[in-house]
Amino acid sequence: MNFLKKIFSIPVKETKEIQKQEVNLSLDDLFVHNFIEKGGKFLYCQQKVEVKENLNKILLENNWEELLVLNKNLTTFLNTKKVTVHKEFTKTKPVFSSCEHLIADHGDILFSSNQLKSTKLSELSENFIVFAKTSQLVKNTGEGLTGIKTNAENALPTNISSIKNYTTIKSDDNFLNYGNNNSKNLYLLLLEDL
Repeated sequence: MNFLKKIFSIPVKETKEIQKQEVNLSLDDLFVHNFIEKGGKFLYCQQKVEVKENLNKILLENNWEELLVLNKNLTTFLNTKKVTVHKEFTKTKPVFSSCEHLIADHGDILFSSNQLKSTKLSELSENFIVFAKTSQLVKNTGEGLTGIKTNAENALPTNISSIKNYTTIKSDDNFLNYGNNNSKNLYLLLLEDL
């Protein structure tokens, strides 16, 4: 029997080498993998119609009839006959927002004062729906910060922070997490635009 095991088994050395091999994922695959691993809910959309359909399904699934909309352009995705849209910042209403960038290497979502004004993430609801485009994917936080600086027309935005954890709250000394109460229930509507 041992003779057959030796013939048909893979040597331990080869098995360890296979396990050590690094897997190189594309930017979007890396982000989605890290985002879902943290507990985020991801919905890929090829057209704007799909964004609207998926958004309605999210609202229906959670019985949300009110939303805090942080970007007035996002109201085009909403059926305002079924959903009451609020513009005042509050901690009780689910948030529908855009973002600055999607950070692939950690699956984080980066925001600034362009979305949040001067409100900290901890002062908003634990329920988030984020709309983003594939062109907002960047490899790491450094590229995200560079992108914010590049896109700034007149002045750099402030209040730069990120949502990093989607199921549990972990303490992190990173300056991007100051005052950040991470969302426990986060949906990402990602629109293909490349």
